[in-house]
Amino acid sequence: MALLPILYYPDPRLHTVAKPVQAVDARIKKLVADMLETMYDANGIGLAATQVDVHERLVVIDISEDRDQPLVLVNPEITWASPEKKLNEEGCLSVPGIYDGVERSTSIKVTALDGEGRSRTIEAEGTLAICIQHEMDHLLGKVFVEYLSPLKRNRIKTKMLKARRETERA
Repeated sequence: MALLPILYYPDPRLHTVAKPVQAVDARIKKLVADMLETMYDANGIGLAATQVDVHERLVVIDISEDRDQPLVLVNPEITWASPEKKLNEEGCLSVPGIYDGVERSTSIKVTALDGEGRSRTIEAEGTLAICIQHEMDHLLGKVFVEYLSPLKRNRIKTKMLKARRETERA
């Protein structure tokens, strides 16, 4: 396993639309393991392949308190979303230190392959539903800050670019 570099907003590669995974093979299984290690190391609860510059439809999630219940979604598709929506504060490993409100469906149904290539359907609500929707946005090339006003988005972009310059100078 290896830690993967995470792309930071406003990196244009975060806006790449992911292509379907062709097969859950050894390469994908290694990518899953590396993504889980990267997510846990960064104290995240979800990570999309897009965030590590791999533009395939793959997401890893673990919202468990003990960080021992990884969920792998290969080629996920939301088949149903509740009309009821709720505003929740979200953060993102690609936009560290920034949290803001995003409105999402309170419950969803998702079909996907698991880490072994088996088909599954998941009914999710609460934090899991929010996390799945957030990570699936990454697969469509969308970062959560795009739900915010242009003013907020520009402030965040400026802050992230300044932080990157300071890191590069150090």
